[in-house]
Amino acid sequence: MILGGVVVIAANAGGAWSPIGAVTTTMLWINGQVSAVQTMKGLFLPSVISLVVPLVLISLTSGVNGKEQRSLDVFASEPIAPRGQLVFSVSLGALIFVPVFRSLTGLPPYIGMLLGLGMLWIFVDAIHYGESERQKLKVPHALSRIDTQGALFFLGILLSVSSLEVAGILREIANYFDAHVPRCELIASAIGLISAVIDNVPLVAATMGMYDVSSFPQDSEFWQMIALCASTGGSILIIGSAAGVAFMGMEKVDFFWYLRKVSGFALAGYAAGIAAYLALHNLNIFQPTLAEVHFLSGS
Repeated sequence: MILGGVVVIAANAGGAWSPIGAVTTTMLWINGQVSAVQTMKGLFLPSVISLVVPLVLISLTSGVNGKEQRSLDVFASEPIAPRGQLVFSVSLGALIFVPVFRSLTGLPPYIGMLLGLGMLWIFVDAIHYGESERQKLKVPHALSRIDTQGALFFLGILLSVSSLEVAGILREIANYFDAHVPRCELIASAIGLISAVIDNVPLVAATMGMYDVSSFPQDSEFWQMIALCASTGGSILIIGSAAGVAFMGMEKVDFFWYLRKVSGFALAGYAAGIAAYLALHNLNIFQPTLAEVHFLSGS
């Protein structure tokens, strides 16, 4: 079961570097705080380190204690049918298409998402045409199983955050941080730790209400660290991310089990990812070239 904790960490770490891989990074991307190219360039390696560090520590600890050791058979599964592999490839391509579509057309990302969904819908209907027994594999059946309660929960949270922004409370919090926290890296790191307790979606929404691109420009160190910290920090506690909550429901995992077995490793990965990003940023390894600046400004 400890492998499930690694899956939760991987789900959050993967979302940090991809503008379409996690809700938090998607929110920053849609709102203009980060761009696709610079996010992938600046956060890919720190996100990988955030995954590799706890994975290595868990492997070493399991080998020493001889506990929680699982056979590689846990990864065994039935082979995916050729059409299933094709649908998966098209789905992945539709996700990758979203930032490309936005860069080429300048249209809002949700249009690219709807276009990708429409293309996938047509494709799946075409390959299953005339097969009435495969209706459950088509897009309408998948859409009917959407977690409506979860969607309404996030909608309510975002409406609440917007209310706090209109009331000026978020601006007061931002002013407090500016007055008492000397560096933006500390603010982003603190927000990442808070995301272990509070879901990172409303937390990032609140951060966007506290600061804007006039305070920190697009692809600045602050916004990239928010994307990294809010995504990977949610792995420290199992309740800090949608992946963790889903894992609890699917595998009936106890909160305290995760706290004992995984949280310490996730915290080590979180710290290692921040250290890696700061090291790379200070070395100016991922500073954009003139051609990239022109491309990003056009996107």
